[in-house]
Amino acid sequence: MHWIAASLISAFFLGCYDLFTKASVRENAVLPALLFSNVCGALVWVALLCAQAVRPDSLPQILHVDPLTAHQHLLLFAKSALVAASWVLSYFAVKYLPVSIAAPIRATVPVWTLLGALLVLAERPSLLQILGVATTIAAFLGLSLAGRAEGISFTKNRWIWWLIAGTILSAFSALYDKYLLGTLHFKASTVQAWYNIYLVAVFLPLALAWKLRAWKRSDFHWRWSIPLMAFALLAADFVYFDALRNPDALVSLVMSLRRGSALVAFAGGILFFREVNGIKKLPAVLGVLVGIVLTIMG
Repeated sequence: MHWIAASLISAFFLGCYDLFTKASVRENAVLPALLFSNVCGALVWVALLCAQAVRPDSLPQILHVDPLTAHQHLLLFAKSALVAASWVLSYFAVKYLPVSIAAPIRATVPVWTLLGALLVLAERPSLLQILGVATTIAAFLGLSLAGRAEGISFTKNRWIWWLIAGTILSAFSALYDKYLLGTLHFKASTVQAWYNIYLVAVFLPLALAWKLRAWKRSDFHWRWSIPLMAFALLAADFVYFDALRNPDALVSLVMSLRRGSALVAFAGGILFFREVNGIKKLPAVLGVLVGIVLTIMG
């Protein structure tokens, strides 16, 4: 599959993931929701690993997980820790912010990834591709005006800053993904399998601390959106990792295309969560679409 097509497919599933996330954490405890969601995702890969151990030829090569050294396991555990830190910050923010605002802010990952790719990976996107990313980011800034109508100050609301911090960590994770997949040549299935399993190990002590009431917390309620959140992310990440394995793929552009998920989340926020000011937010969201088109044309 071409890396641009893979990035757009990943964007669709990532948008569904944003909607399931909002449904899971709205008026609900975040840490146990994260733990149970990751358990669901990890169980899928544990089942595939067991099937591979019993009958190696029973799985298609695309799902085959390679054996790893202790050092390689440590590299993937580091990815899980980085993702977990990003999620804790982002999920608490999503709990308290409208998804039609939170999802586009999370989509600002490309600008941070582009900066990192230019400085660290020496990538050189074309002028039109840079214009596409810049247009996308400018559109997100327009959301701050719509946010004011809902009483959300982008400079004073602490959840906005939590979300920005989580977004920056997500950009670091994207650069690390490119290193794992493009430089060290990990298979996409190997990265996805073990980082999902290690996420459970990272979130388990946090969820136990929540259970022991180590801090003031919300109650947890099981919702079927929790496993759906896991399955949507599995699909989004699988095609995303496959895109990054392509030597021609630029990580900054893959992330830009992938953040087209904001369009899916925006529509879902208006349709399913009855979020207000959709008309005021629409020009900014359309700006995201223009940015994606410019990126593809480049």
